[in-house]
Amino acid sequence: MTKEELPVPGVLATIGATPIVELAKLDPCSPFKTYAKLESHNPGGSIKDRSALEMLLARIRDGGLVPGRSVVIESSSGNLGIGLAQVCAYHGIRFICVVDPRTNRQNIAIMRALGAEVEVVTDVDAVTGEYLPTRKRRVRELVATVDHAYCPDQYSNPLNPRAHRTTVREILDALPGVDYLFCAASSCGTLRGCAEYIRSHNLSVTIVAVDALGSAIFGPPIGGRLIPGHGASVRPGLYRDDLADVVVRVDDLDAVVGCRRLATREAIIAGGSSGAVVSALDSMRHHIPPGATCALVFPDRGERYLNTVYDDDWVTSHFGDVSHLWRKPEMETASC
Repeated sequence: MTKEELPVPGVLATIGATPIVELAKLDPCSPFKTYAKLESHNPGGSIKDRSALEMLLARIRDGGLVPGRSVVIESSSGNLGIGLAQVCAYHGIRFICVVDPRTNRQNIAIMRALGAEVEVVTDVDAVTGEYLPTRKRRVRELVATVDHAYCPDQYSNPLNPRAHRTTVREILDALPGVDYLFCAASSCGTLRGCAEYIRSHNLSVTIVAVDALGSAIFGPPIGGRLIPGHGASVRPGLYRDDLADVVVRVDDLDAVVGCRRLATREAIIAGGSSGAVVSALDSMRHHIPPGATCALVFPDRGERYLNTVYDDDWVTSHFGDVSHLWRKPEMETASC
């Protein structure tokens, strides 16, 4: 058995094989089937656990990362940082994560609980007005000055999308005959990995990329972004023009409404990008033929958004009273 074939150890072995559930109550009148891949069931709480493990494990096995000597340094809005902190903690590797003021405090607390060092950059980039370029510059500075430093670089590392060939294979094995696959975009790791697997196997699956309206991935940003982890202020190196068959861009309110609808109708507390995916499905419902099967990837859990997306005061302060937008499905069934 080669090093690459060695089993994944300990808690890291629980990454992947996440559940898929049918969303039967999200739209009781829907003529097509909808299923969700719940990546919140990964041990670190998000789909980024898969990327973190894939990007670091090969380097650990080939000796490129040495416990007690190597230092992993990366930029993250939260979820990847937790995934990397988890892998590094298990293997005894020092980890420095560069974040910004929009990063959820709970995410920072989790990283620190796992032994990570967290550095917060507070200056925005002069060109984009965003934090991401500043975070990436700080990572480069640290890598240049810290001995035995390694940056996985989630934005361009091909191991990031490679991790998600397994993600999409799990979906296709569980749901034969998937017609539409909805993926939120950030680093483009999930989207690219799923797209490459589907195209290489000549599968007739329509790939729908869901991006934030304030993101620069699929077009010029329109307005800002309140919800971290969905979209990006700079187009990632992993981006390719042919990754998606359809692109749906949603604003922050769409993401909030999608999350709250999931909670009130399906009893699923999911993260902001999951809500964006739900809203993207809703915007396409008249273009999806009856009898089709739609698979939605929900990237993370919603507990880290309790002070924002799921807080009525926060929602009202940003969008006004919009609670009528996630009314109970019983109020709609009469019109089916």
